[in-house]
Amino acid sequence: MAAAAVEEIRASSYVGFDTITRQIEHKLLKRGFQFNVIVVGQTGLGKSTLINTIFASHLIDSKGRLEHDEPIRQTTEIQAVSHVIVENGVKLRLNIVDTPGYGDQINNEGCWDPIVKYIKDQHSSYLRKELTAQRDRYIQDTRIHCCLFFINPTGHSLRPIDVIVMKKLSEVVNVVPVIAKADSLTLEERLKFKERIRAELVYHNIKLYPFDNTDDYDEEEAQLNERIRDIIPFAVVGSERNVIIDGKAVRGRKNRWGVINVEDESHCEFVYLRNFLTRTHLQDLIETTALIHYEAFRSKQLLLLKNQAAGNPSPPPAQ
Repeated sequence: MAAAAVEEIRASSYVGFDTITRQIEHKLLKRGFQFNVIVVGQTGLGKSTLINTIFASHLIDSKGRLEHDEPIRQTTEIQAVSHVIVENGVKLRLNIVDTPGYGDQINNEGCWDPIVKYIKDQHSSYLRKELTAQRDRYIQDTRIHCCLFFINPTGHSLRPIDVIVMKKLSEVVNVVPVIAKADSLTLEERLKFKERIRAELVYHNIKLYPFDNTDDYDEEEAQLNERIRDIIPFAVVGSERNVIIDGKAVRGRKNRWGVINVEDESHCEFVYLRNFLTRTHLQDLIETTALIHYEAFRSKQLLLLKNQAAGNPSPPPAQ
């Protein structure tokens, strides 16, 4: 009888709670979304150019040479730039954090410390706002959701400093490695280079995003993440210039072998990276930052505060 009654209610009554998805969508579209990306790598790997290529906008001034005989311009300090991008009514506030090229000096000890500190500082700032007695209704989120880690296309292996920096960063942020300027390698060299890098990541137990945790994903998401892990590191080419291929203007660049079409999947993996960052994993990157990296930071800080309040000796909170 009870089951029949339920079926009758379903058939004859319409409450309207199924519109909640449209209500949520309306609020989210009105508020907009925020995505924070930090780019890390040695000088001269085209970090700014790739970011501009991914988001089809001139967001960061390139540090590359304007003339062949001029020196490479360098980012000398951590710089954050913010842009609002609107696409089909969806507003995205994009924060890009550019970092100085690491490993450029003779003594590179601790060169990763300012980058790690910057990421932790964003967590600390968010936590302070959360703990304020009269906190804002919507806390501005400057926590870093994704770190694009640029690898020099040597074709050999990772540098020891790359391993150290990637290890340090993976503990506090979602790290996505990319092989920069991949058109400097042949397809065979690129494949072998990727295999060496993946082997080194496993050997050094470096946990990269997306994480191998099938419990948090449904079958479709788990399969997609598995395909992404088979591609990583993404071998990419960035370009803000148009070149003519078969009479059509496409984003690309010329090299010693011919013309590279940035968006041709047979030339490089730029399309896979762009789709990964914007079309399939953007929201998950944001959620993973909050639920894993920030939560670990938050728990540690609150435990330290509790110990200090109880008079127990403990180290000061990490900055």
